[in-house]
Amino acid sequence: MAFVDNYDFELLKNEAEQMVLHELEKQLETQPAEVCRCNECVVDMAAMALNSVRPLYRFSLLGSLYAAQAMNEQSYADSIQQAVAQAVQKVKANPSHD
Repeated sequence: MAFVDNYDFELLKNEAEQMVLHELEKQLETQPAEVCRCNECVVDMAAMALNSVRPLYRFSLLGSLYAAQAMNEQSYADSIQQAVAQAVQKVKANPSHD
């Protein structure tokens, strides 16, 4: 039996993912039409941004409280905004497709 079959990892969540996706949606609304919004490019933007920010994994109620506290920090919100903006510009300059 595989290791992952012995545990319930479905409850393990990265709160930063939702923050990045929300910010990406917000920033793409203000981008010009030439910024590609195909699945590959948008998912690449999200992945790049997530790789640039501190993760906020949680599993329990205590973890949820910790993540909520971190999400309310202005410096963390700023890092999300900056990471998303950089990811959008990188993918804009180098789309994920031909």
